[in-house]
Amino acid sequence: MGGESDTGRAAAVRRSAREAADSVREARDTVRDTVRDTVRNSVHDTVGPPTDDDRLWTVPNALSMLRLAGVPLFLWLMLGPEADGWAVAVLAIGGFTDWLDGKLARVLDQFSRFGAMLDPAVDRLYILAALVGLAVRDIVPWWAVVALVARDVVLAVCVFVLRHRGYGPFEVVYLGKAATFVLLYAFPLLLLGDGPSPAEAVVGVVANAFAIWGVALYLWSGLLYLAQFRLALRRPAPSTRFDHGGAGG
Repeated sequence: MGGESDTGRAAAVRRSAREAADSVREARDTVRDTVRDTVRNSVHDTVGPPTDDDRLWTVPNALSMLRLAGVPLFLWLMLGPEADGWAVAVLAIGGFTDWLDGKLARVLDQFSRFGAMLDPAVDRLYILAALVGLAVRDIVPWWAVVALVARDVVLAVCVFVLRHRGYGPFEVVYLGKAATFVLLYAFPLLLLGDGPSPAEAVVGVVANAFAIWGVALYLWSGLLYLAQFRLALRRPAPSTRFDHGGAGG
């Protein structure tokens, strides 16, 4: 009887041990899933939520393509005939369509991953074209060109690394959008202020103020994007890839 009792107690202990191990595994799996979901949601807040929207032919994207076509025209007007008035007009149309495509994307609910990449890329091309043209004409120093281009190159590398790890593009920092807005105001003013008359001298002073603030904000926003990049790298990579549906800046 004593042997049978000991055997029964041993079986009960083994059964309890198995149940305890099963409970530990379940608790471990629950904690792992909770931590993974929390981290993934936090990363979404940092680099943008996923989207399954692959639309290409939308009204906002068509406007962005129109803006893109204006980049070589703008640069030619600056460096060829030096028709600054027409160059400013092309830049103004580009700025208006930049605002309009974002507005229409919200009104028509036509956000797309292609538009999210194209819109900020066209902004960068306008900025690059204006910087090169102004530097060639000795209106702005080349060091400013190098600093702003270096900022965009560094962030492009960061985006490549994030995509390789399964993340989408950066969440928009609106200070970056403001910096782009200020620079796109500064460039036409720099063109219009490039002359000997008193009125052009006054415009030149205002233009340089816009340019200084624009460059400072542009570089500062780059540091904010780098902070997002550093935060994302400190977290585990998500198990699925996603892209962000918003525009960068």
